[in-house]
Amino acid sequence: MKISIVTVTYNSANTIACTIESVLKQKYEDYEYIVVDGGSKDATVDIIKEWEPKFSGRMRWISEKDKGMYDGINKGIRMSTGDVVGIINSDDFYHREDIFQIINDAFKAHKGIEAIYGDVRFVNPNNLNKTVRYYSSKNFKPWRFRFGFMPAHPTFFTYKRNFEKYGFYKYDYHIAADYELLIRHLYVNKVPSLYLPVDFMKMRTGGRSTDGIQANIRLNKEIVRACSENGIWTCMPLLFLKYFVKVFELVLTKN
Repeated sequence: MKISIVTVTYNSANTIACTIESVLKQKYEDYEYIVVDGGSKDATVDIIKEWEPKFSGRMRWISEKDKGMYDGINKGIRMSTGDVVGIINSDDFYHREDIFQIINDAFKAHKGIEAIYGDVRFVNPNNLNKTVRYYSSKNFKPWRFRFGFMPAHPTFFTYKRNFEKYGFYKYDYHIAADYELLIRHLYVNKVPSLYLPVDFMKMRTGGRSTDGIQANIRLNKEIVRACSENGIWTCMPLLFLKYFVKVFELVLTKN
């Protein structure tokens, strides 16, 4: 089974090499790596060019202006030639070398499963060995979308045909297009999915959806919109309940 990995980047010179290297270190070899750059002004493209030859033809990239991160992701998915597609952001990285193998084995072992997701570790950007929050998708159920819960979206792997059948990311969202897409795939269209109790990757804190109070307010507004567009009733007070769960996650963080 061929796995396609997509990274979207813009002015990510400080972190992109770490992301690329983590893909290159994967032991499973039947994959392709697609990097979509939005026309970076820093050294991002130079770094991509430096790493490309090390992939022996398994890496492709473009650099051009886009309509934002989600437009870039859609470009990467459309460029992909693999059976299954996964996304890794340009400031995240795989901290283990067997993730692609685990994904391949899970799809092959569970016939009829169309999507897989797991856990992630949020780490201190100044100390990548320090886990500040462990995000587990173990208790996720589609009905929990109403309360602001979703599986860890960077761990979502699904067949390319599902994007073609159920739709790509809506790039008119600023933060929550991944939330809307997961609702559409897992709730509306009931794509058969499987949770794997594995921490897929490490994510540096400070991303767009975690960057301050204003970002969280905008995120929640977009979640309400995503739910409404897909026939799920919710409201801001319901969404606030998820922050109590986040407190427990911080207390129970796995180091």
